Amino acid sequence: MQFRLSQAARSEGHRLHSHDRLDSTNCEAMRLAHGGEAGPLWVTTRRQEAGRGRRGNAWTSPEGNLAASLLLPVAGVAPEMVATLGFVAGVALVDAIRDACRLDPSPLSPQAGEGDALPQGIAAAHAAIHLKWPNDVLADGRKLAGILLEAETLPGGRRAVVVGFGVNVAAAPEGLPYPAAALSAFSAADAPRLLEFLSERFVEAVRIWNKGRGFSNIRRRWLERAAGVGAPVSVRMAEVTLTGIFETIDEGGRLVILAPDGTRRTVTAGEVHFGRAATAA
Repeated sequence: MQFRLSQAARSEGHRLHSHDRLDSTNCEAMRLAHGGEAGPLWVTTRRQEAGRGRRGNAWTSPEGNLAASLLLPVAGVAPEMVATLGFVAGVALVDAIRDACRLDPSPLSPQAGEGDALPQGIAAAHAAIHLKWPNDVLADGRKLAGILLEAETLPGGRRAVVVGFGVNVAAAPEGLPYPAAALSAFSAADAPRLLEFLSERFVEAVRIWNKGRGFSNIRRRWLERAAGVGAPVSVRMAEVTLTGIFETIDEGGRLVILAPDGTRRTVTAGEVHFGRAATAA
């Protein structure tokens, strides 16, 4: 696999470091930041051996899948807006997957839940790609990709922000507590092609975001691509499970749930389930 960036990304000063094998592209990007690298720099690897997802979960990335991280300069970005880069990344990734696979933006209802059966007559080549709050991408309700945003304050006060992308391109992991999917089930797109589209779409999305000043536009785009809006949702947190209707995300990126009693609750973090999984929770 020969990874490359789009012309648009290169024109914006993005560079690429490609490896045959790494523990984690996020870890490598952060190591480079500690060594003085400011970015924007993409780090990719053919095989990732110790990838991480949200809350420290392992993320398997065998050869043929995409493991890529972007070290992004955030000078001039308000600290509270850094976290909204996760939504920038989500919008960019969904659009890049649709580009790489030449998919219709919404052939299936975005309200499909995890593992819901596909309607009759829907071919694999028309898989529905949607975002799942806060950091996943679903293909027909099955987990296709994850995004991991990490930030550190370096000596001297400089902030380092790394946006990591893990996409099941060639194969989906087995034995998980949730259904997973791979691009190979409905597309001939490969990891290098996907990265090229992703680097272009990220440049586009981060320009709209505009150091957080344009988050309202990113929020609107994210909601247009989101799974489960207007449908039952269940959010499991450390000591409580909230259920209701997924109404929206607010201007801070928090999930807004309309509870059965008519009150609204905002959620900063939690394990989200839609469809049958939500109503059974």
